[in-house]
Order: sequence, then C-alpha cells, then structure tokens
Amino acid sequence: MTFDLEGIKLDNPHDAAAPRLTVSVARTVLEAIEAQRLRYRVFSEELGAHIGSRITELDIDVFDAHCDHLVVREETTGRVVGTYRILPPHRAREIGRLYSEQEFDMARLAHLKPDLIEVGRACVHPDFRGGAVLMLLWTGLANYMKARGYRHLIGCASAPLLDGGSNAARLRDELQLHGTEPEHRVYPRLPFPHQRIRRSAGCVIPPLIKGYLRLGARVCGEPAWDPDFNTADFLLWLSLDELNPRYARHFDLVAGRPLAQ
Repeated sequence: MTFDLEGIKLDNPHDAAAPRLTVSVARTVLEAIEAQRLRYRVFSEELGAHIGSRITELDIDVFDAHCDHLVVREETTGRVVGTYRILPPHRAREIGRLYSEQEFDMARLAHLKPDLIEVGRACVHPDFRGGAVLMLLWTGLANYMKARGYRHLIGCASAPLLDGGSNAARLRDELQLHGTEPEHRVYPRLPFPHQRIRRSAGCVIPPLIKGYLRLGARVCGEPAWDPDFNTADFLLWLSLDELNPRYARHFDLVAGRPLAQ
C-alpha cells in the first residue's frame, strides 16, 4: 500500500494493473448522488431491498442530508466503487435521532453520543470486492474520527435472509462470543425470530461484520429484522480505546494527513 497527501491513495505495488483508488468525503451534492446510485445498485438491484426509487435509481432517506458520505473512487474511470454514510453527533442532534434507533432501543448507549459517529449503508461495487475498497473505507473512517476527535463508532451490519435466515441464525449464535456487557446492550424493536429458524451447518460471516470483529468491535445484543432490506441487523460498537492491537496500526496509517474534504 502507498499513500500520499492528496486525500488518501491506495494501490498495489506488486500489480501494475491493479486499479488506483482514492477515498474522500463527498464535497458536492452530485458526489453524494453518485454514492446513492451505487447504494441503489447494490441494495435494491442486487439484494432485492425495497428502497429508493426505480425512476431515480437512487437510495435516499431522510438521514442523507444530515450525513457525510465517504466515497472510494477509481481514478482511471472516475466512478464511485465504494461508499459509507457517516452521521456525526451534532447532525444526529439536528435530526433528533440516530438511524439505528429506528431498529433498536439504545437507551443504554446514550452516554456515548457526544463522542460517537454512526455509520451505515456500506457497500462496494461487485467488480471491486477483493478487499482493497473495504480496507480503504476503514482507513477513511479512521481518519475522519481522528481528525474530529470522536472515540466511538456504531453501525448496523446486516446478514441477508435470502436462504430463509439459516445462516443469519447461525451467525447470531456465533456472535454471542463477541457481545457487550449488559450495561451496553440494545434491544431490537422488531426482533429477528431466530428461535424458529433451523441453523445452517456452517457459518458465512459477511465481510463487513468480519472487519468489525477483527478491529475489536462488540455486538450490542440480539439482531433486529429489517423487512425492507430482508436482513438480520446486528448493532456493533467499536471504541478506539479498545482496538485490537494487531489492527490498531490501520488507524494510524493516515496520522497527520487530512482526508480530502
């Protein structure tokens, strides 16, 4: 990996043909629309979620106008190939709630809100799912938090239910080992009914959840069921004070280097 000061740039020094990628916070409405178009393609067209509009082919909700949009762009074509939505605390106060509060009773996490960002709508273009884009999104999030002094990150990470929920139910069991203490538990408003679902023989962990766990994130309780996205949603909490030492260096890759605004 190589980085320079023009935002953050990532390439593979062992593969001259590898795409060169940059990450930045969207600066214009048009850049945010590019992120919303990618989200629609992934969530609606690929995964069958009932969101957005077929006319506009954009995934938009009431939170978008209050969020910063982290985008990974392929330099050669200029297209957005990855995105993450960030709701900082002062904007959460403006809208009066977090997105996750639609799915969970989060009263026990209220004391974290002044130093907490909420992230969501993470997605990567299907042609770029080798890991580099997700890594760059994580690096961009780290830079965003460090530059603004935030210590905590929460977000819903989803497991699709296309198999009837068998893998999500098995994943729910596996994630019990990564649960928070009772004082940091949340409670789903519409619980995922895992008790009625037969478990799969193996467990496929979605890449985003796997990334959270490697960094040291904790699962804040039972999953919620999101019928619009047809997913089981797990709320994960990552504190910079409890980063896995093995991966903490990723949160220092861009120390002192401002993320392009």
